[in-house]
Amino acid sequence: MKFVLSGVKPTGIPTLGNYLGALKNFVRLQNDMADYEFLIFVADMHAITIYQNPEELKEHIHTVAALYMACGLNLDNLTLFIQSEVHEHVELGYIMQSIAYMGELERMTQYKDKAKKQVEGITSALFTYPALMAADILLYNATYVPVGDDQVQHLELTRDLANRFNSRYGDTFIVPEVLVQKNASRIMDLQNPLRKMDKSTDNPKGCIYLTEPLQQIRKKIKAAVTDNDGCVRYDVENKPGISNLMSIYSSITELTYSQIEEKYHNMGYGAFKTDLAEIVVLEIEKVQKSYDYWVHSPELNQILDEGKARASMFARHNLKKIYEKMGLGR
Repeated sequence: MKFVLSGVKPTGIPTLGNYLGALKNFVRLQNDMADYEFLIFVADMHAITIYQNPEELKEHIHTVAALYMACGLNLDNLTLFIQSEVHEHVELGYIMQSIAYMGELERMTQYKDKAKKQVEGITSALFTYPALMAADILLYNATYVPVGDDQVQHLELTRDLANRFNSRYGDTFIVPEVLVQKNASRIMDLQNPLRKMDKSTDNPKGCIYLTEPLQQIRKKIKAAVTDNDGCVRYDVENKPGISNLMSIYSSITELTYSQIEEKYHNMGYGAFKTDLAEIVVLEIEKVQKSYDYWVHSPELNQILDEGKARASMFARHNLKKIYEKMGLGR
């Protein structure tokens, strides 16, 4: 059996950027890769690299699981589960720590960036979590991993660790490949289009959350930063604000940038933003209606229970072989 694997941290409400860059594309990938099983999980163990309020974390885990389903995932080739409910993840995570080098972990740019933001109390888990991420992937011998630009470095470390383990203990792991998503979009902050839209942003005006009121979404789109020339033209270097909005427009409507430029030729930003606000609202409204069903449905827990059982079956089988290769246990 061949696997595609991905996870999302429950550190807040997923954003429009998460939706267009990942969640929506999982549905496309499932349709295009019907002979693969998709292992999709809520990465709650990764969330606790920094302190999380327990009640809020529990709520966010349920929210993310419901939003996964609300985005239209197909149950025919899906295993949806919660990371912490499959304990083999952290067991293999420790094994990955045992073969990862300090220098490799120190080079991780995400660690360096996050460490700069931490005023105090940088946890050891923040430093070692790429080893757990490697375990998430290698535990199932996933063939492909869809990741954003900011996670490619971690996947390269995963590949290095897989090759190192195979060299020391014999062929054990499939060396995973990055799955390039043709239609994936990197959505930037509406108020600072030079940085990615991030659910943990200090300025919520730059971020659209999938569960927030629709009228609020309209206001955020209309207040998004652009520039002074009023020309709807895609130019990331010189016009990052309008280019970001055009990326959102294109991702939802599937119009090309040239088609968007032609449509709004000599019309200015006002008309463009008004139309885009409605396009985004209509898209998110569909997600919210489906989310309202899933977040209150007993069926979600049934899906998660079945996902836990199936993921655990694969994980136990593979971890037993890994322990035997390493000489662990009796």
